[in-house]
Amino acid sequence: MSIEAENANKFLIIDDHPLFREALHSAVELAYPNSDTLDAASLDDACELLDDDSGFDLALLDLSIPGVKGMDGLLHLRTHYPRLPVVVVSGAEDPPIIAQVMAYGAAGFIPKSSKKKTLALAIQQVMNGATYLPENYNDTDDEPLDDQTRKMIERLSSLTPQQIRVLQMICSGLLNKQIAYELQVGETTVKAHVSEVLRKLCVSSRTQAVIEVKKLEALGTADPFVSTTTAGPGFRPARHHS
Repeated sequence: MSIEAENANKFLIIDDHPLFREALHSAVELAYPNSDTLDAASLDDACELLDDDSGFDLALLDLSIPGVKGMDGLLHLRTHYPRLPVVVVSGAEDPPIIAQVMAYGAAGFIPKSSKKKTLALAIQQVMNGATYLPENYNDTDDEPLDDQTRKMIERLSSLTPQQIRVLQMICSGLLNKQIAYELQVGETTVKAHVSEVLRKLCVSSRTQAVIEVKKLEALGTADPFVSTTTAGPGFRPARHHS
């Protein structure tokens, strides 16, 4: 293998629309002509690629891929592959959605309506360590998130990957014993995680934590944890990534 091939940037495009995947391939090629770019039409396919190869430098994610609700795809990637920068590329460009995307740990948000040159520049910006937001984005635009909602999103974003997984399973109705089985840890460890989740969310019970998550669902733009049950799409128990 040549030095150039070894040093090539590696990208993962996660989008179920072939034409837009092609457009993103073109934008990546414009930004990094010698890059290696793979694509996936579903979250499960993306996770298989990521599990087989930890060398990806950036993922470009469409929020609206089949089998994924709201922010589930982004949360799943941030939870299971915390070192992988994820840029959301979406046709949903409302300021509250962009605010949630960034609060949940995305490295940037690129509107699908962007021209190829803008897409390429955005990718370069993120690869250089900065975040990217649309030029006309203003988080004080119409219909901003209220203070209480914004604070809860900030609290959620403070959870560690393991704590997010615990919260996902709490919201799916799993008991501590079941969570311990899924995570392959002891119940004492689960209890410690639950206590820390409740502390970080500033709630006093598991029920209150679930209520706060349901409030976010009511926004109509996020369904953070509902589809990540043990039987749901994309749930991958007992995986650990450094």
